[in-house]
Amino acid sequence: MQHYSVIIVGGGQAGLAISHYCQKYGMHHLVLEKNTVMNAWQNKRWDSFTLVTPNWQCLLPDHPYDGTDPHGFMQREEIIDYLNRFAEKVNAPVLEHTQVQQVSHDGHRFQVVTSNGEFTADQVVVASGSYQDPIIPRLAERLPVSVQQLHSEQYKNPQQLQDGGVLVVGSGQSGAQIAEDLHLAGKQVYLAVGEAPRCARFYRGRDVVDWLTEMKYYEMPVHEHPLREGVRDNTNHYVTGRDGGRDIDLRRFARDGMELYGKLLDFDGGCLRFSPTLKSALDSADKTYNAINERIDQYIERAAIEA
Repeated sequence: MQHYSVIIVGGGQAGLAISHYCQKYGMHHLVLEKNTVMNAWQNKRWDSFTLVTPNWQCLLPDHPYDGTDPHGFMQREEIIDYLNRFAEKVNAPVLEHTQVQQVSHDGHRFQVVTSNGEFTADQVVVASGSYQDPIIPRLAERLPVSVQQLHSEQYKNPQQLQDGGVLVVGSGQSGAQIAEDLHLAGKQVYLAVGEAPRCARFYRGRDVVDWLTEMKYYEMPVHEHPLREGVRDNTNHYVTGRDGGRDIDLRRFARDGMELYGKLLDFDGGCLRFSPTLKSALDSADKTYNAINERIDQYIERAAIEA
C-alpha cells in the first residue's frame, strides 16, 4: 500500500494550490480527482458564465491574474484558460478518475480507500469544494415526464430548453444569473425566490468588492463576524459580472415581465405550490444591500475619502 505525507482530495484550483505548496516544501503528496483536473469549470458552467468578483482577486499562488482588465470579470473561456495555465504550471501528481470512497484513521495514519486502490497518508486535505453535490427537491420526482428538468450544473444556454415558460427554483448566484440569462433571451421566466441576500456591484464610484477589501472585511476572523460561526453557511450575495458588471435587482426583473414567487413547496394535482414569503425575501435582500452600502458610507466618512 503506497504511503504519502499528504493526500489531497479534489483536483480543482484549491487542490492544486495545496499541491503547489506541498511541492514548495518538499512534501511527498498525491492529488485524487474523481473526474479530470478543473472538471467543474470546464463542464459544469453555463456559456454566459462570468466571475462575480473582479479579476484582480484571482490570486492563485505564483499565478495572479495577468490580463489587461483587472477590474473586469473573466468570462467562462477566459477562466478556463487561466486555470489550465495554473494546472500546467503546478504539474501536480494527480490520479484522475479516482473516486474517494472512504477515509479513516487508525490512530497512526489515514487510510484512504478509492475506486483505484488504497493508500495511506499522514495528512488528508479535502479540497472538493462546497457545492459539488446537486441538491434537487424530492418533489421533482413527481413532475410529469413531459417537463424538462435541468440542474444549474447542467444548464448551458436558453437554446437547450423546450419552447414555453421556465421555472427557475432558487435565487442565489446561479439561480438569479440563469434567470437573467433566460429573460434576456426572451423566455417567460418564473422565479422561486429564496433567502439569498444581494449587494451592489458598484457604489460611490468603485466596485463594492474593492471597498470591502480596502476595509479589510475579507480579513475578518469568524469570531468577529456578526454572524459568528453562521457565516460559514451564509449564502453568497447575488450580483453579476456580466457585460462589465451590474446589480441583479429581482424587483426590476418583475417590472420587466418576470414572475416572482416565494419558495417552491410542493407539486400536487398538477399545480405547484409556493410559500407566501416573496415580500419578506425581497425586503431582506434589500436590507442587506443597504447595510453594506451604509458600512461603506461610514468607512468613507471615517477615512475622509472623497467618493
